Amino acid sequence: MDKIRRTKIVDVLQRTDYGAEVNVKGWVRTHRSSKVVDFIALNDGSTINNVQVVVDPATVDAELLKQVTTGACISATGKLVESQGQGQNSEIQCTDLQLLGACGSDYPMQKKGQTFEYMRQHAHLRLRTNTFGAVMRIRHNMAIAIHKYFHDHGFFYFHSPIITASDAEGAGEMFQVTTKKLDDLKKDENGKVNYSDDFFGKMTSLTVSGQLEGELGATALGQIYTFGPTFRAENSNTPRHLAEFWMIEPEMAFIDLDDLMDTEEDFIKYCVRWALDNCKDDLAFLNKMIDNTLIERLQGVVSEDFVRLDYTEGINILEEAVKAGKKFEFPVSWGMDLASEHERFLVEEHFKKPVIMTHYPKGIKAFYMKLDEDGRTVQGTDVLFPQIGEIIGGSVREESYDKLVAQIEERHIPMKDMWWYLDTRRFGTCPHGGFGLGFERLILFVTGMQNIRDVIPFPRTPKSAEF
Repeated sequence: MDKIRRTKIVDVLQRTDYGAEVNVKGWVRTHRSSKVVDFIALNDGSTINNVQVVVDPATVDAELLKQVTTGACISATGKLVESQGQGQNSEIQCTDLQLLGACGSDYPMQKKGQTFEYMRQHAHLRLRTNTFGAVMRIRHNMAIAIHKYFHDHGFFYFHSPIITASDAEGAGEMFQVTTKKLDDLKKDENGKVNYSDDFFGKMTSLTVSGQLEGELGATALGQIYTFGPTFRAENSNTPRHLAEFWMIEPEMAFIDLDDLMDTEEDFIKYCVRWALDNCKDDLAFLNKMIDNTLIERLQGVVSEDFVRLDYTEGINILEEAVKAGKKFEFPVSWGMDLASEHERFLVEEHFKKPVIMTHYPKGIKAFYMKLDEDGRTVQGTDVLFPQIGEIIGGSVREESYDKLVAQIEERHIPMKDMWWYLDTRRFGTCPHGGFGLGFERLILFVTGMQNIRDVIPFPRTPKSAEF
C-alpha cells in the first residue's frame, strides 16, 4: 500500500473531493471525548483554522486516546468528508491515529485566557497559540509585500553592514562588538580603551541604521532598499521599543520632498492592502479577539489620501486644542519633538486620517537632513498613523558638501568617522532622499496588537534576552 503523503491543513480545508483519503499532522488544540465519538481540533500552523478529526473510540487504543491532549503532536489519516457541524466545510473521519509527541499536563499554553505578559515568559511556546500564529503569518506576508513592492518599482535589495564603526543616528546608544577580554582592557594614557589589539583595530558596534551605507548604494544604483536587523541600546521599557528590531530603509537618487512623500504613502498603502488581500482569516481572527476596529482601520488607511502637514501648522493646531481645553501630558511649543500623544491627536481626533508631517526644526532632527531656505527647518518627513504615532521617518538628504560639513561641526560629530560619507558629496553629489520604517511598528499596526514585544518571535528588551 502506498504511503499517503501529508497534506497541510490550509489545503485540506480548501478541498471538496469528499471520499479522498488524506493524512494530516499537527498539534492538538482541543480534544472532546465521549463513549460514542471523539472530536480532535488539529492545527499545523499553516492557517488560523483547525481541521476537525472525528475518531470512533472503539477503533483506537484507549491508552493512546488518553494521550491525545492539548499540545500533543499527532498524525491522523482518514477520509475527507463534508462536515456536519458549523464553522468548517470539511472534516476527517479518522481511520489511523498515531501519537508523534506526547504533551504533559504542565504544558504552559494549554489554558485559555493567559495574559500576554505570561506568554512572553514562555516565548518559546507562545508561537503555537492562535494569536501568535496569526501574528507570525502576517509578519511573513508583510516581508513578502515589502520585497515585492520594491522589486516591482525597480529598487535593488542592498545589504548594509551589521557591524559598523559609525553611529548613523548620533545618539550613541549602540551595542559594542569586541573580542577583547572585558576584565583586562588595555587603556591609553588618558584612561580610554585602546582598541588597537581588538579584532577590527577600532571601536565597533552593532548597527542602529543602514541608512548612511544605503545612501552610498543609491548614489551608484539609483534606488536601493535595505531590510535587516538593527540594534539600539536605549533603556526604554515601553510598549513601543525593542533593543533588536528590523528596519526597511529605501534610498533614492534624484528625488525631491514631494517624490519622497508620494513614495512613503504609496509604499505603506501597498503593504496594508497586501495584508487585507492575503491575510483575511488571520485578520478576521485578530479583529474578533484583539481589536474589533482593526479591519475598518486598515481599510481606512488604504482608502484615504494622507494629510500633508507642515510642522509649524501642526504645532498651531495643538496649541489651539490646548486653549480649547485639551489636556496633554507634555506641553506644546515650537521646537519640541512631538510626543506620541500629540501625533495621535492630530491623526485620530483632528484629521481622522494618516498625516505626513514635514519641515521640522533642524535642532530635533539628524545632521544629514536637507536644510530649508529659512535655515531653521529641515525637509524631514514623519508618517503618523492611528494607534501608533510615527510609523515612518524620512527626509531629503543634504547634498551640499559645505552645508553637511557645517552641520557635522555644529553637532560635534567626529569628522574622522564621516570621511567616506562626505565623499558622496565631493564626487558627483546629487539630490537624494529616503526613509526608514520599523518593521515591528508596521506589524503592530496591521495586527492590532498593543505591545511591540508581541509582534517579534523573541523580543530583546532591557534585562531580557531569553531564548
